[in-house]
Amino acid sequence: MSNGGNDAVAPNAQRLLWAGFMAILAAGVGFAIRGGIFDNWQAAYNFTGTQLGAIGGAGFSGFCFGIIIGGVLCDKIGYGKLVATAFILHVLSAVVTFGASTPENAYNMLYWGMFLFALANGCLEAVANPLVATLFPNKRTHYLNILHASWPAGLILGGMLGWILDDRMKLDWKIQLSLYLIPTVAYGVMFLGQGFPKSEASKKGLKLGDMLQDVGILGGLVVCFLLSMFLGDVLKPLLGDEVAKYTGYGVGFGLLVVVGVITRFSLGSVLLFILFIAHALVGAVELGTDGWIQNITGNILSSEEGKILFVFTSALMFALRFCADFIEKKIGMSPVGILLVCAILACIGLNLTSRIEAFGGALLALTVYGIGKTFFWPTMLAVASDRFPRTGAIAISIMGGIGMMSAGLIGSPGLGYFKDRYSGEALKVANAELYDTAKAEKASKFLVFPDAHGLDGTKLGAAQKDLDKIREAGATGKDAFAKLKADDRTLIESSIKGDRDTLVADSCIPATMAAIYLMLLIYFKMIGGYKAVNIESGTALGTAEN
Repeated sequence: MSNGGNDAVAPNAQRLLWAGFMAILAAGVGFAIRGGIFDNWQAAYNFTGTQLGAIGGAGFSGFCFGIIIGGVLCDKIGYGKLVATAFILHVLSAVVTFGASTPENAYNMLYWGMFLFALANGCLEAVANPLVATLFPNKRTHYLNILHASWPAGLILGGMLGWILDDRMKLDWKIQLSLYLIPTVAYGVMFLGQGFPKSEASKKGLKLGDMLQDVGILGGLVVCFLLSMFLGDVLKPLLGDEVAKYTGYGVGFGLLVVVGVITRFSLGSVLLFILFIAHALVGAVELGTDGWIQNITGNILSSEEGKILFVFTSALMFALRFCADFIEKKIGMSPVGILLVCAILACIGLNLTSRIEAFGGALLALTVYGIGKTFFWPTMLAVASDRFPRTGAIAISIMGGIGMMSAGLIGSPGLGYFKDRYSGEALKVANAELYDTAKAEKASKFLVFPDAHGLDGTKLGAAQKDLDKIREAGATGKDAFAKLKADDRTLIESSIKGDRDTLVADSCIPATMAAIYLMLLIYFKMIGGYKAVNIESGTALGTAEN
């Protein structure tokens, strides 16, 4: 097996790279299929948008536990054992998810099935990210982008399968979802029997406390806050809202004290803290939006067109992630410069998407958004790996966990909340009497925002089915809407108005990211420019960025 030329440090580097590629692809396939069957779940189990967002959010939250725990343990127990654990969890996730059968048990089965799925994905990324960063130390941005091209590749496959099996063949959602087990078996075979290199920090024999020095109290604060939010949500059914919330905060504070003890109460790097905050925003806007975008564009246009657009943006993302080295080396743009441009484009793209009326306009708007979101995740990991080699696998594993936890706790539920809120407000303005009979029974809640009532899932689903039948008969655009009953038309139009307003609200996240990346760009210019550092270089990792 070739070592991939001078870029790689191990003879089986390419085998390990593509095994990691297949592992993340399995996650992408499952994610895309799940996103495409949200409407099936809503109609079958009468879920609100917030409930669907919470289920989708569990598909991120478990990831945080998998990648952070895996990142801490990977140099101790070995990559092979983590891969085996992930494989078992992926299979178990399918068993739990397929146990959903009635409105009474569906929410819990789907929620925990998604959680286990995410836990498996987290274990795999705890292997793949530091592994590729170690295998290709001279081209981390390039090869991490190639590794994460597997995510949109999985989205493409999952989206196409959903389009064919759901929209065309109308197969049961359980049959559709089971297909992610095929790449799961593939990555298990590809990792089987392989040897793994050690990270730079592991070779140096650094202890856990040394690796966590740059994370410190500041980095621990970000992680522990998100974990406290997660525990507060999970414990609500057992303890009630208030007790669960403060129990979560108590556990989070306790974990922060543990981090302090392990790091000898090191403050940590301010730069790494800012990167953690930025990556929380990346998770919220990239993965949170990806979890809803099929549903939103499918609602504005049609379910089938929503899936086609999702596949298109994923294909664009897949192709562009192979171009990161060209952008960085040939155009001369630093990783932070790439991130700044991407944040600006993502903000513009979301606002354009909120105004779409036809498929052609949607294609243009989502092209801008798709280019914007392409390089966020892997380039952020590359920056952390370049600047903080002393942390080994830990910093980029924590960063991945923060991104996924943010997507699960803020991005996906937040978009679900605003979709409910804006749709309900639009219906109340359009027809207050209809709002009283067609609003969701359960109020939607999110962070400090006021309670809001969305639309009744069953009634909206029935109206949407009538619209689909009209479209199948040949009517399109406004002609199709004109043939609906007045109340059904008002219901769907209110839902669409809610979707548009939600995308505008979502665009505030990349706008904030752009401001952060601009400050980082200025910072690096002030210290002589962006460059990768290593443990032997003598760079003051603990002071230069503090």
